[in-house]
Amino acid sequence: MNESRMEPIRHELLSDVAAQTTTILKDHGVEADVADQAGVAIAEHLAEHWGGQLINFPKDYLFKLAERDLRIYNEFTGHNHADLSRKHRMTVRGIYKLIARVHKREVDRRQHRLFS
Repeated sequence: MNESRMEPIRHELLSDVAAQTTTILKDHGVEADVADQAGVAIAEHLAEHWGGQLINFPKDYLFKLAERDLRIYNEFTGHNHADLSRKHRMTVRGIYKLIARVHKREVDRRQHRLFS
């Protein structure tokens, strides 16, 4: 049976993975037929290796929060705490804490450790 006739009976999640993979690859310049083959291959891999298992996908809240914090940190000019608090619907105190936390994380990331 050819692949196009099998697609309608594929599970919704696997169809979505295949379609999203295809779209992303095409957006990055991969030829449509190669992108489609990669999408199908990834969906098949997930079905073979993870099929039948109960999987709960995390919402990745901490990652999204870290991205937001870094975005706010990059908007910080040194004197715009109040503007940032209004824009991001946070308290001024929250902005101060966020800036200090991200600054520490960025300094730690950039500095070499003397002792590991």
